[in-house]
Amino acid sequence: MALNIKPLGDRVVVEPIEREETTASGLVLPETAKEKPQEGTVVAAGPGRLTDDGTRLPMDVKVGDRVLYQKYAGNEFKLNDKKYLVLGEKDILAILQQ
Repeated sequence: MALNIKPLGDRVVVEPIEREETTASGLVLPETAKEKPQEGTVVAAGPGRLTDDGTRLPMDVKVGDRVLYQKYAGNEFKLNDKKYLVLGEKDILAILQQ
């Protein structure tokens, strides 16, 4: 199912990649004890930032990119029981190469 959302400006919608975390002894950590994910897949991207003179700067990321983002950046929301994160392009630290 395609995500029916279009971010504005230089914002990006990311689907965080949840990792199952286990301790060295093999215990699976519950959701409340897990660290916040910092990696995700871009599912929607805005057209880019508009400069003062009216030109639009292109985005460095595109739909499908796997990205690393700041730990507490953006705003979380749920859609169809899935978690998403809306963040500005400036909050993306890197594009992860496959």
